[in-house]
Amino acid sequence: MKLGISTYSLSQALHAGEMTIQDVIVFIASLGAEHAEIVPHGFSLTENPQLIEAIKKQAQESGIELSNYAVGANFSGLNDEQYEQEITRLKQEVDIAAALGVKKMRHDVASSSDLSVTKFLQELPRLARACQAIADYAAPFGITTSVENHGYYIQHSDRVQALVELVDRPNFRTTLDIGNFLCVDENPAAAVRNNIKLASMVHVKDFYFRSSTESHGEGWFKSTSGNYLRGAIVGHGDIAIPQVLRIVKESGYDDYISIEFEGLEDCRLGTRLGFDFVKRAWNEA
Repeated sequence: MKLGISTYSLSQALHAGEMTIQDVIVFIASLGAEHAEIVPHGFSLTENPQLIEAIKKQAQESGIELSNYAVGANFSGLNDEQYEQEITRLKQEVDIAAALGVKKMRHDVASSSDLSVTKFLQELPRLARACQAIADYAAPFGITTSVENHGYYIQHSDRVQALVELVDRPNFRTTLDIGNFLCVDENPAAAVRNNIKLASMVHVKDFYFRSSTESHGEGWFKSTSGNYLRGAIVGHGDIAIPQVLRIVKESGYDDYISIEFEGLEDCRLGTRLGFDFVKRAWNEA
């Protein structure tokens, strides 16, 4: 296992102009992380391709690996022309992943206001075809593409399983985010146990959880069932992180794990504390 940090964890500082992506990589390495996951929040590699070489150079100088490239995408509700355009755009993102030298790339697959299983099953074959096209394009680069349990529509463990199995490509897996299952009111430990065998990448994220009977304001968002969630420093929230990491470890998973922080605290503090917690919890698992 290689423990690292997603650059998404430092989005707060990136958006505020307090750090550049190179600063973020230096910071991640300073914490003792073995890898950095590149998530273009607060910077763009499509608009600023010169950053690709700058990122690679900084990672090399900092003695840290680049593990994964994670981007957004949506193949739901598109006409044929829009669908093909989105596939083409994602292939260009694969080119960026190859230029970065990473062997893993996460892309979203679908977003919809209709979250019903009926809608999902209707769209599933078309969504799978898009993922097949991208995985096939990525294969000659030695890149494994993946879908994250993310965005409500494809966030339940069984929907992720259904997509991965229908795509049926050895280089298409799932980026398993242990916290995101709470967004669809699924027990993280049970969901991780369901999907860990399909994981090419693991994200460790934590949330505070409050029932729908309580009223909450700024900083909170709702799960699909109306419960309230707020991003937490990993280890400070309501997910049983040590239990979930034990499931991951006992599964035999031995690849990259990334810390993700999206709480209200200072991002540098939240990232550092979460990274230290996971390092201890993994060693004790």
